[in-house]
Amino acid sequence: MKAVLFRAHGGPEALEYADAPDPVPGPGEVVVRVKACALNHLDIWIRQGIPAYKISLPHISGCDVAGVVERVGPDAGDARVGAPVVLAPGLSCFRCRWCHAGLDNLCESYGIRGAKTDGGYAQLVTARAQDLLPMPEGVSFEQAAAYPLVFLTAWHMLITRAALRPGDTVLVHAAGSGVGHAAIQIAKLAGASAVYTTVGSDAKSAKAKALGADAVIVHQREDVVARVQELTGGQGVDVVVEHIGPATWEGSVKSLKKYGRLVTCGSTAGPSAPLDFRYVFSRQLTILGSMMGTRSELLAVTQLVGQRRLTPVVDTVFPLRDARAAQERMLARDVFGKLVLQP
Repeated sequence: MKAVLFRAHGGPEALEYADAPDPVPGPGEVVVRVKACALNHLDIWIRQGIPAYKISLPHISGCDVAGVVERVGPDAGDARVGAPVVLAPGLSCFRCRWCHAGLDNLCESYGIRGAKTDGGYAQLVTARAQDLLPMPEGVSFEQAAAYPLVFLTAWHMLITRAALRPGDTVLVHAAGSGVGHAAIQIAKLAGASAVYTTVGSDAKSAKAKALGADAVIVHQREDVVARVQELTGGQGVDVVVEHIGPATWEGSVKSLKKYGRLVTCGSTAGPSAPLDFRYVFSRQLTILGSMMGTRSELLAVTQLVGQRRLTPVVDTVFPLRDARAAQERMLARDVFGKLVLQP
């Protein structure tokens, strides 16, 4: 098969379009012919090399995969050749105490497809039969690849961790990002009275409003905190969806009202930021960590995508061989929604 892989950590130039061995399904496994694979920032971190993810080289990235079952190994349950499927990006054992408690994203052996295993930057990929989800009806393979990781993450952040309530006000950073464009839709679906969001350019404002944002702040020329205070009558918002880190952290904290909740799932701008504790205790704020989501949450999101109540946005589809260009586009932040590779 053809795949995009890297043999050593480095920049985008480390990516190589090359031949790789066809995967063979083991017990309980299937081989899926990849029809679409969406990009995520994790792909870039894995390629660059970070201590949290110890991988064998050469490595094939790609967390989000939609395709068709090509081969079925022994003991693979009711998996059938030809079935259109989406692969769950989170990999849990479903045997440990966390999994038995329904908190499988806290699994003792938790991993993410394309990091713990080879992923979907390839024509074929191996998956456990238990990680197959029927593809939502009426969506393209490209849309099906675009929703699992980011919509699952945003759902866990807002619905589970921040316990978003009807009538809450929400600030979502970076409307054009994967998590951002998902969070806007989920917040509106859950009954938020107002969803405010940030973008890096005027060109993205109309797209953010089309997703349901009530106000859009162009952070390159507007003071985000001042604008939030203006929009909320000086109160601040109930919930901030934070996934950027040091570039936005201080403003996120200052944008919260009393008893506000800040929920964070990542730090694309860096690993650490200062925190003024006076804001935390004087306003009685809550800071919540969030990572991925549970399988039951993924099933809920999949159903909502199938019902067209949530819509994954595909910015651009690249041929697999152009994965380097796709990653460079992501790094340039010239994206609204998801970038997708098509083998």
